[in-house]
Amino acid sequence: MTRAVRWGVMGTGKIAATFARDLQLIEEGDVVAVGSRRQSSAERFGDEFGVARRYDSYEALAADSNVDAVYVATPHPLHLENATLALAHDKPVLVEKAFTMTGAQARELVALARSKKLFMMEAMWTRFLPHVVALRDIVARGKLGDLVMVEADHGKWFAPDPDFRLFAPELGGSAMLDLGVYPVSFASMLLGPPSRMVAMVDPAFTGVDGQASMIFGYESGAQALLTCTSRARSATRACITGTEARIEIDADFYAPTSFRLITRAGEVTDYRFDVAPRGLRFQAIEVARCLEAGLLESPVMPLDETVAIMETMERVMATLEPSPVL
Repeated sequence: MTRAVRWGVMGTGKIAATFARDLQLIEEGDVVAVGSRRQSSAERFGDEFGVARRYDSYEALAADSNVDAVYVATPHPLHLENATLALAHDKPVLVEKAFTMTGAQARELVALARSKKLFMMEAMWTRFLPHVVALRDIVARGKLGDLVMVEADHGKWFAPDPDFRLFAPELGGSAMLDLGVYPVSFASMLLGPPSRMVAMVDPAFTGVDGQASMIFGYESGAQALLTCTSRARSATRACITGTEARIEIDADFYAPTSFRLITRAGEVTDYRFDVAPRGLRFQAIEVARCLEAGLLESPVMPLDETVAIMETMERVMATLEPSPVL
């Protein structure tokens, strides 16, 4: 690269901190500025990660001429507004998943980025992890034969706090948007958008979706079986089954991990990867690569697919059963 991408981070929560920590391990990017709605939060973040430029508004961050690209790490309901702000200041944008709250918002954001000829990508960091790059290559080379089934689950237990982001409606509370996006995106990466769907969604105690089971069908004849829940810690494994072999991915399938290739005859090949700490740096490396090449989107996480994933999750959430009247 000519020089490292100078990142401005919108938001100071857990995912923003993980991103900043991971960028300390690479040469392709540095966090040079942080913006928050509170100066105290920006100061705390800046002190922890050695970020000198600290702002008490997202507007000020977006307007900083020393920022090359903006990472939107705010709650889901703010993504459309915050990413629009960055684009208005002619900044390329990396937007946390879930990308937006609805498919319509996703289409609006993508249309704006394309009209301004600015790079934008959904921060689905799983796509760029070494084990996922390796398994995509195995699938592309036909080692599994024809894909028959994709299985993935993502369940975590959270204390029933009505103010917590997964349960609070005003914060975009949703098991699908926060947890289900991983298995849905994983299936999309391998099989594309589903042609048919069966879903069962039950509410959490605040009325937002708390648990979902999904069966997706595809024109190829393949199927995907996906689940998510905010009520319990699940196995968080994934499996890709083909006519010739299958790939079994260890927990947590969406984070740095290992997998096994098992042929129909039972021959096993282990694939292990040494990645620490979390692996968010790989998506930053992809953004740097795309910007250097003059690309407006990543071929690994294209914008049309991001929109399709949002539309799929929206269809699933539409089947949410209302809370019973007591």
